[in-house]
Amino acid sequence: MKHLNDLLLLGDPRLYKVCEPVTETDQPLIGEWVRDLHNVMEEIRAKHHFGRGIAAPQLGIMKRLFYLNVKEPHVIINPEISWTSDDQFTLWDDCMSFPKLLVKVDRYKSLKINYLNEYFEPQEWLIEEPNLAELVQHEYDHLNGVLCTLRAIDEKSFRWRS
Repeated sequence: MKHLNDLLLLGDPRLYKVCEPVTETDQPLIGEWVRDLHNVMEEIRAKHHFGRGIAAPQLGIMKRLFYLNVKEPHVIINPEISWTSDDQFTLWDDCMSFPKLLVKVDRYKSLKINYLNEYFEPQEWLIEEPNLAELVQHEYDHLNGVLCTLRAIDEKSFRWRS
């Protein structure tokens, strides 16, 4: 089982790599990956008091998978964002890979995502709640090697968490 000390931190080159799709041959590993993601997210919540989602590459699992736990758990495999709203909003984003840093970014207010669930069943999810849409965009970016530091509005869009 992976723990907090397995979490990749800002500067680790693996965080900037594009992840490979999860394949059917990976299916026996998905349960273990999700348990690891859940465990590390719970440890982050206990230590830093935040955390709604975590992406597989943050634990060095270079696969297109992320885990959300907002009201209920969601396993998102091989996601594709198929639609985004024209409307955006600005927020201070945080990340488990740099828990004391906040980054000001713009995100879409709503989106549609197509993905596979943990049983490899196709799903479509229209997300119209901006905070959840932002979270999905953040985790989706991780799968493409994009950290929110790379999406900062400008060079002054960084601050320490108080």
